[in-house]
Amino acid sequence: MTTAVILGAGGLGCPAALALAEERPDLRLVIVDPDSVERSNLSRQILFGEDDVGRPKAEVAARRVGGVARVLRFDSSSAEELLAGADVLLDGTDDFETRFCANDEAVRRGLPLVHGAALGWTGQLVTILPGRTGCLRCLFEGPPPPGALPTCAEAGVLSALCGVVGAAMARAAAQVLASRPEGGVLYRWDARRATCRPLPLRRDPSCAVCAAAASIREKELTPCPSP
Repeated sequence: MTTAVILGAGGLGCPAALALAEERPDLRLVIVDPDSVERSNLSRQILFGEDDVGRPKAEVAARRVGGVARVLRFDSSSAEELLAGADVLLDGTDDFETRFCANDEAVRRGLPLVHGAALGWTGQLVTILPGRTGCLRCLFEGPPPPGALPTCAEAGVLSALCGVVGAAMARAAAQVLASRPEGGVLYRWDARRATCRPLPLRRDPSCAVCAAAASIREKELTPCPSP
């Protein structure tokens, strides 16, 4: 059975899971999230309601879309178990450490990765095809230091933008599963101007993870946050 793993049942993961479940009813959806539903997030986390506050997000989301819940944090110790049998990985997490960990683990396994993010009025999406396109480390040299960038709680995020990016993530994952991936293109949304701009993601020949002579090996991958 074809399997898609979604990291994060938040503002991006919820619409992505819903769209994928509707488009591919035969798909095995694994939803990974260690957190519980919070009332302040309900406006953008569309699979949850007031009655779900305090419940594990992964369990509620999986029940709504007919998926499999994994109430776990994605890190270097859980990656092997969570990614077993996966055909595509969707990353809708909201911290750089986990995003880079997802990138490194996907590249190491040759697993297609659909990365999405949204903050304030800006959203982005890129499909990473290991061995064929650049990766997240080609785009960013490394995660910024803690506190360098505002969180969603501090900067806010447009709820409708989360829906747009989440739906685009589902479409990108469906293209991967249909063997028609659009890899190596970074899409940037500007909700203030109502624009979406495609930019080429060029492969960095000196990338520490995806270059032919990568300097970061399996035991040196960026550690993921601990629970």
